[in-house]
Amino acid sequence: MCFMLLFLPAFAEDFTLSAGVSVEEIPKSFYGSWRVTAKLDDTNSYRTFKPQSVDMWNLSRVGDVITLDNPFTGARAEITLRAVEGNLIVFSKKAPYDNKMLTDTVSIRLEGGKFSGINNLVLEQFSLIDGSLIKKETARYIIKGEKIAGESVISE
Repeated sequence: MCFMLLFLPAFAEDFTLSAGVSVEEIPKSFYGSWRVTAKLDDTNSYRTFKPQSVDMWNLSRVGDVITLDNPFTGARAEITLRAVEGNLIVFSKKAPYDNKMLTDTVSIRLEGGKFSGINNLVLEQFSLIDGSLIKKETARYIIKGEKIAGESVISE
């Protein structure tokens, strides 16, 4: 759940929704403030990824842009929507960090005021000389969310 699980500022840049999946398909219960817990399920780099964490996500929408804010870290990112099938939502974000690229892909299933799912992380380190891939670290977290407050949807 590297919106908060790494030592990295995970939302260093903003990203927008991709074409093909409409934000209108997302259940309104997705939006609002969530208390999110994460437990490391698998990794190839135990030194890089934390074994567990508790954090907060504020998910909001203005027009066709969905934003995830983390008030604990001050991080903010526009997410890329990958798929919506009923209460199953898949989104991702990609952010550079020094000569590394962090990609989060989150799959959650909403169940009323809760969600459960998986966050897959890929942290790639590239050569400063020729841009080739030097190192690829991965992690999979089991995540659970509890709704703390309301929803935030603003149509433009």
